[in-house]
Amino acid sequence: MIKLSKRLAACAALVRKGKRLADIGCDHGYIPVYLCENGVIEYAVASDINEGPLNACRLLVRCTGLEDNIKCILSDGLANIEKNEVDDILIAGMGGELIADILSRCDYVRTKHLILNPMTHPELARKWLYDNGFEIQNDIIVADAGYHYSVFDAYYTGSRVPHTELDAYIGNIRDFSDKEYFIHLINYLKNKQKGGSDYGEVIAAIEDLIQ
Repeated sequence: MIKLSKRLAACAALVRKGKRLADIGCDHGYIPVYLCENGVIEYAVASDINEGPLNACRLLVRCTGLEDNIKCILSDGLANIEKNEVDDILIAGMGGELIADILSRCDYVRTKHLILNPMTHPELARKWLYDNGFEIQNDIIVADAGYHYSVFDAYYTGSRVPHTELDAYIGNIRDFSDKEYFIHLINYLKNKQKGGSDYGEVIAAIEDLIQ
């Protein structure tokens, strides 16, 4: 049985039971295998843009006897995945800018449940969601092996309510107990200010939230 890291477990926990999953940038395929082994889902498409990780995924799927449940395909983002093939889309382990680019190149993402785990610049992924009519549901910070990760999911509502710069950095986070993550974020924004940008209001708001 597959055992997931805290980061991957947080992503897997947002996949809806009984839904068909697309795992974009699947790496070794741990999440779809874990979900199938535990009866959460029965079908997944595991895709990667590179043959190396995809071959590792194919090997794991074969070793676990899940060839009929998990389809492994080479794909640039969602390019080779059909609209009616999946319900939930997971994009994890890449930067927020790349995640936004992958979503922007797929014409059916508005009909899907999105689960995102940007390794860098989560604010860019959140901004894309807000700008394109999505509402963020769960928005959590996961501490795992000395690092801190953003994991969030979203649905399309069509509502384009104006969002602030603070929204892009904080999203729908409700738990501010991971002080280390937010202190790192504040320091990151202070460093960005050295380039001439003004993040004073954002920094002050985050400081208020973690007091």
